[in-house]
Amino acid sequence: MKPTTLYDVARLAGVSYQTVSRVINQAEHVSARTREKVQYAMAELNYVPNRGAQLLAGKHKPTLGLITADLALHAPSQIASAVKTRASEKGYAVLISMVASHPPSDCTLAVQELLAQRVDGLVINVPLENAAAKQLRELAAPLPVLFLDVGEQAQVNSLVFDAAQGAALGVEHLLAEGHRNIALLAGPKTSVSARARLEGWLHTLRNAGLEAAAIAEGDWSAQSGFEKAHSLLAGTPRPEAILVGNDQMALGVLRACAEKGISVPHQLSVIGYDDTTDSAWFTPPLTTVRQAFREAGEKAVDWLIDPHREETSASQTRLPVSLIVRGSTSPMSQTASQDLAERFQALAEMANKLGLR
Repeated sequence: MKPTTLYDVARLAGVSYQTVSRVINQAEHVSARTREKVQYAMAELNYVPNRGAQLLAGKHKPTLGLITADLALHAPSQIASAVKTRASEKGYAVLISMVASHPPSDCTLAVQELLAQRVDGLVINVPLENAAAKQLRELAAPLPVLFLDVGEQAQVNSLVFDAAQGAALGVEHLLAEGHRNIALLAGPKTSVSARARLEGWLHTLRNAGLEAAAIAEGDWSAQSGFEKAHSLLAGTPRPEAILVGNDQMALGVLRACAEKGISVPHQLSVIGYDDTTDSAWFTPPLTTVRQAFREAGEKAVDWLIDPHREETSASQTRLPVSLIVRGSTSPMSQTASQDLAERFQALAEMANKLGLR
């Protein structure tokens, strides 16, 4: 016969796994009525906490689980760092499961492994379609779960950055600078946030009576930004600006421009997305849409451990973003005059070589 678990007690009592844990550990901030419901469920199921097993498992303090995309990417690594730091401040440990590629089966396995280690809550920071996210939430129930990369229609609790706002900020900045021939380098179609940014770019352009000059899809890496930039820059006429789905791909775009002899921002404006810690040190420093990753990680932890958290299954909080203007963008008039000057200079040098002057 399968042994009774804290999850069984939580289901019968109609409370969260975390609440049952607080009752067992005689924690504060548990109402008398809730404590009574949990104790009744424990008695009904003949559940006895196994203190020896908890000690053998090293469960000396409460623990959160984090399922994350590849930590080689800057955005997931910054969020993971914030989750670890905030959890430690609050007396929690963090177990991390990295899902390099994220089909639903891999995410399901990661959730099961963390549940087996008796975590008290889950943060899931991998791109998930609505149905897959709902399945994972149901698998983890009654544990609290917070998703960081799902669509606005997902029936789960989530904390996301406002992709529509971020996309609009980038497009509107370029339009204000006089750019009209704008190319788009989006992230992979498998990413919910990448699709949201692309849709936001296209929507804002169309509202201004424009269409994208060209569209390409990268995989978030600098290498893919480098490769896709070569194809985007081969178009005729050449784009005046490129909106890029993240800063790492933008780094690849800047490298491609340098190899092709295209001056940024004098001949091409480039805008990234994320404002990772290195983007201010690119050459030139990158104009980008800032997402406050540290704030997101901190808020995720605070939500999971909040004893007064509302027990809802579908609530989305959107975090605002902001545009950080640096040296990779410039007004179109300045770009055009600089480009024209460089063309005249090139013609003059050619004339000298041919002995025409």
